[in-house]
Amino acid sequence: ANGSVVTWGYAYFGRDSSAVAPLLNEGIVQVCANSESLAAVKDNGSVVTWGNADYGGNSSAVAPLLTGGVVQVCGSGGAFAAIKANGSVVTWGAADHGGNSSRGAALLTGGVVQVCGNRGVFAAIKANGNVVTWGDAFHGGDSSAVAALLTEGVVQANGSVVTWGNADHGGDSSAVAPLLTEGVVQVCGNDGAFAAIKANGNAVTWGDADHGGDSSAVAALLTGGVVQVCGSGGAFAAIKANGSVVTWGDAARGGDSSAVAALLAEGVVQVCGNHSAFAAIKANGSAVTWGY
Repeated sequence: ANGSVVTWGYAYFGRDSSAVAPLLNEGIVQVCANSESLAAVKDNGSVVTWGNADYGGNSSAVAPLLTGGVVQVCGSGGAFAAIKANGSVVTWGAADHGGNSSRGAALLTGGVVQVCGNRGVFAAIKANGNVVTWGDAFHGGDSSAVAALLTEGVVQANGSVVTWGNADHGGDSSAVAPLLTEGVVQVCGNDGAFAAIKANGNAVTWGDADHGGDSSAVAALLTGGVVQVCGSGGAFAAIKANGSVVTWGDAARGGDSSAVAALLAEGVVQVCGNHSAFAAIKANGSAVTWGY
């Protein structure tokens, strides 16, 4: 409640924030992680980063652009993208993970309202509904094949979904296409799969089965009442309207939450994932963690 940040876990992956501790004592309004570093947005619009320098933990190259005006930060596998109040985007981190946005720079100087990242790519939605992509082409940085469909966003105005990129990791959604033609309100991805929430509270998954693309083991729990889905590197966690959490995917990366099941049966209001684990915030302010 005081806006400070507490970190834990593997130090190399940003869980040791001692180097920037004085900057994390107050005023933090958002924290975003990629696979090996973290970025925090403060209430004055500045950004603090730590963790693996090559993966965005070192933001010195763009520091003058991160001293104010930032309203949101999003991570890919090894980079970050920040949206500023003027609708422009600032990127840093591993170039092949979207840290270099020069290819779409002219389209990122204004009008951006949302950015989403996957393993090696970012996609930005503009106020006019257009989508701009950059990063590793194989993982979706090149969206030219579906460019004509991306004038209204990834989730279209009619509730349908457009996918592209690595077919095995969710770029090919043909197996569930009939379920994605209408009614989709949110899509969440991890390193190898996607999960979509529909207006009726159902969840639809596709992509690599081991990453959660196959949710058949928990299908009965995903047929209604799902209000939020969050991904780790290889699993998903869904919050239901009754405050319970359902998990599936790679057990070692949070797909198995049996050890804390009793704590996830009710009262959960938010879930956040990193590369190998999840953390859930409960209505009473407590946190529950599981995964590697």
